[in-house]
Amino acid sequence: MLLKKPFYIKPYLLTLSAGLLLAACSKPAPDSPSVQPDSAADQTAIWPQLTLPVAQDPAIEQAISELMDGMTLQQKVAQMIQPEIRDITVDDMRQYGFGSYLNGGGAFPNDDKYATPADWIALAEAMYQASVDASEDGSSIPTMWGTDAVHGHNNVIGATIFPHNIGLGAANNPALIEQIAKVTAREVMVTGIDWVFAPTVAVVRDDRWGRTYEGYSEHPQIVHDYAAAIVKGLQGAADGDFLGDDKVISTVKHFVGDGGTTGGIDQGNTEVTEQQLFDIHAQGYVGGLQAGAQSVMASFNSWNGSKIHGDQYLLTDVLKNRMGFDGFIVGDWNGHGQIPGCTNDNCPQAANAGLDIYMVPTAAWKPLYYNLIKQVEAGEISIARIDDAVRRILRVKMRAGLFDKPSPAQRPLAGKTELIGADEHRAVARDAVRQSLVLLKNQQNLLPLNPTQRFLVAGPGADNIGQQAGGWTISWQGTGNTNADFPGGSSIYDGIARQVAAAGGSVELSADGSYQQKPDVAIVVFGEEPYAEGNGDIDNLEYQRGNKTDLALLKKLKAEGIPVVSLFISGRPLWVNPELNASDAFVAVWLPGSEGEGVADVILAKADGTVQHDFHGKLPFSWPASPQQTAVNYGDTDYQPLLPYGFGLRYGEADVLATELSEQVEQSNQLTELVIFERSPRSPWQLQLQSGSANNSESTMISSSIQQLGAINSRTFDKEVQEDARRFEFDGSVSAAFSFISPFPRDLRAFAEADSQLAVLVKRQGDVPAEVMLSMACGDDCRGAVNISAALTAMPEDQWQPLAVNLSCLQQQGMNLGQVFQVLSVQSSGKLTLSLADARISPVANQQHTVVACQ
Repeated sequence: MLLKKPFYIKPYLLTLSAGLLLAACSKPAPDSPSVQPDSAADQTAIWPQLTLPVAQDPAIEQAISELMDGMTLQQKVAQMIQPEIRDITVDDMRQYGFGSYLNGGGAFPNDDKYATPADWIALAEAMYQASVDASEDGSSIPTMWGTDAVHGHNNVIGATIFPHNIGLGAANNPALIEQIAKVTAREVMVTGIDWVFAPTVAVVRDDRWGRTYEGYSEHPQIVHDYAAAIVKGLQGAADGDFLGDDKVISTVKHFVGDGGTTGGIDQGNTEVTEQQLFDIHAQGYVGGLQAGAQSVMASFNSWNGSKIHGDQYLLTDVLKNRMGFDGFIVGDWNGHGQIPGCTNDNCPQAANAGLDIYMVPTAAWKPLYYNLIKQVEAGEISIARIDDAVRRILRVKMRAGLFDKPSPAQRPLAGKTELIGADEHRAVARDAVRQSLVLLKNQQNLLPLNPTQRFLVAGPGADNIGQQAGGWTISWQGTGNTNADFPGGSSIYDGIARQVAAAGGSVELSADGSYQQKPDVAIVVFGEEPYAEGNGDIDNLEYQRGNKTDLALLKKLKAEGIPVVSLFISGRPLWVNPELNASDAFVAVWLPGSEGEGVADVILAKADGTVQHDFHGKLPFSWPASPQQTAVNYGDTDYQPLLPYGFGLRYGEADVLATELSEQVEQSNQLTELVIFERSPRSPWQLQLQSGSANNSESTMISSSIQQLGAINSRTFDKEVQEDARRFEFDGSVSAAFSFISPFPRDLRAFAEADSQLAVLVKRQGDVPAEVMLSMACGDDCRGAVNISAALTAMPEDQWQPLAVNLSCLQQQGMNLGQVFQVLSVQSSGKLTLSLADARISPVANQQHTVVACQ
């Protein structure tokens, strides 16, 4: 039994829409084939015809027409190109006149993490002036700068960092969200930036996804309401201060289904019916568009196998034509390059599907620009499609007043650096922290804590603002930050220490839980390390799987007779039954951002013992009952979480969790072979050629049947069927390799719990050099490798032979199976001809395979 008593559904659980319930009941079985869209006759009824609050202004439309009449094709295409600040110069802007540009996560003016607000303004001003300088490109259309301000102006040192969306969903307070958006817009405008890539309106269905914390809730209604609130806060009311001096252009993203991919795989395939796509995954767009959102970002994912960036039905027929959206659609980071038949620098399919702006970081922007021009001239893209895209871009620019406003450095808020991290802004963030906390357990009403006591504050997250802020904070992944990178912010420990000292109590900080004097209570702060998209994907929900250091700390303190309060930092619900058992009180603090003192406001009482602030938050996501319960959502036909959506104790309410939750981890009987190569590379793995020394190497992805790079050549040939194998020829002039890699690390720890092998089917022709290294890698200095030269030499020449390496061998050499970037690589500095017909990870050893000895 998970609960001490029956858990009765409370009124807040009864608000789920009938549409979601019907969609949940009709969800296909996990092992069903890809679901095809409903019939065309049904499609027009699924998507609403929206009455949008910002009507087209005849004067603006006339001004756009007059402007476009004088534009060349080159100038029009330039409006559709969005490069990144690390890949263009001010001179490039002057020459080409890009319609927009962006800074990605971890990109700063002058490549300086510590760039000041003045540095940001200076770059915005320089780019703007270059864009309106018609001396080279003949155009004076102002550019616009887009940025990922997803929980505050999170790229700028000193900015107010709000709780991530998952915590805001727990607050379930649209008025708070609108206020947060207003503050964010104000701080962004201080740095001269016009446009933010927010809100994210993903409705997450599988918590293994590394972007779960970017979703507000598993409930589409919360996402719908929040989308409207944040768009209004960022842009202003459509009938009021719309896109005024302290407002920015918003972006509802990522259209559509990003939170529904099978297995929670980032950028994967969302296999749902069209009705489910609308009922579950599109509600944020209904809310955001009805609030006046001016841009929508296309999603990396596919819908039933069709990449969204190239899906004309969804981008044009549904979003633009049916729903009436008249702003522009921007792509995601080279997302167009993932469309079959496209590359980052060549993709007419995206424009034809309805993409208006290509987000094209890296040097690919230049060939893309010229290719688009050629494709229009050749008739591959119609001029009407180009004109539609440019009209949409100019419409938003005119609505935002970019043709009329002063330049970025001259705008009313420009340079008012006192607004970055202002006290009144931090007060909003601190209140958001208070409202986001969810109390899961409170035995014998241990909380709130009387601050006059003696406290031990322990755990790796106690005095770590970077960890509590999570991903998308200064850097893309949120890593590499220290407390000094958050001037004006407070760690969770800071807040506790200040309030306890003021009340006459005492606090000892000790990350490892050691102490000088036995405390009355231990507060342990622990949880997930920062991560962002891709890097955060995991294969089950067990916390600290295979490395229970935080649990050991909790058990140590409990064994010493010290009451333990656990403050759990996480970007998603995780299976923490052992940690719950080892805690007297347990709080989900999510990713609270820069204002950690908001935690102390709730868990500490006043000096007289009365409550400062009661718990407000309720679970925005169902809490899993097992590590394998990765996709548990309210409305499911078999809904049995540990704690349901909407759960959250308040002070004085009785616990519902059993005293001793089951800690047994059921071994999955469904662990199957992971295919890496079978006729061709299997997703997510991509085949790469590498040539050259470590300090002077080049690499390229295999994109054709015959390909050469430096010292290595590869071509397909027939083994059993057409082109089902590959031959690799190393000429021995320099070191070379072929590797199967993933853009993001993959969590393969499940295979560490079995007698697993990395197995390949290979044949060799000719002699074998003394060193041929087979390896797996988890980073630049993280790998395991074995020399397979002897095993290859012992094989009969020109005959297929199975070869295997035990994963335990690679782990002994330091391989971390939780972060696999490169699942298989074969490297040689000598001359070698080696063919490959199959590669896979098998959870059971095959006795027929030649096993390479661990070295």
